[in-house]
Amino acid sequence: MKKHKCSWCEGDALYEAYHDNEWGAPVYDDATLFEFLILETFQAGLSWITVLRKRENFRKAFDNFDYKKIANYNQDKIDELLLDSGIIRNKLKIKATITNAQSFIKIQVEFGSFSKYIWDFVDGKPIKNKHMSMQDVPSTTVISDVLSKDLKKRGFKFVGPTVVYAHMQATGMVNDHVTDCFRYEEV
Repeated sequence: MKKHKCSWCEGDALYEAYHDNEWGAPVYDDATLFEFLILETFQAGLSWITVLRKRENFRKAFDNFDYKKIANYNQDKIDELLLDSGIIRNKLKIKATITNAQSFIKIQVEFGSFSKYIWDFVDGKPIKNKHMSMQDVPSTTVISDVLSKDLKKRGFKFVGPTVVYAHMQATGMVNDHVTDCFRYEEV
């Protein structure tokens, strides 16, 4: 018997695997939170499947999303990334990745971890929504607006409310699986 899934992922094996195994599962590990944050910033203005298909290339190009290394990237590394056809070669997003890594480290110093900082916006536990269809799922919320403003105040780039809400969904800060999706109760 086929399991019911959120409609956005159906029809593409990579998308379905991401939905079935990652999307919406709570993430508390700083390294994984950083990876998702960077992937979401590159997704701005594009489709998620575009980024997902290039994820492994991003991992290679960005030192497995090692934010300590990325924070120290220089112009030579930026130039190298701009020539890498395996990733999205947007100069502003590449530079934002370096800035975001630096800001990420500052938050770790201030709060002990990025995880503690970001999860405090939802009182440390996932918000479990009860959406009947994908049309009911918002692209932003009051919390994503507040979090976006705070991240920008701390120096982050490409973190508008929509990008931030997508990050919250991906990392399980909110459960936006539709109620009849098999993952709704699992996460």
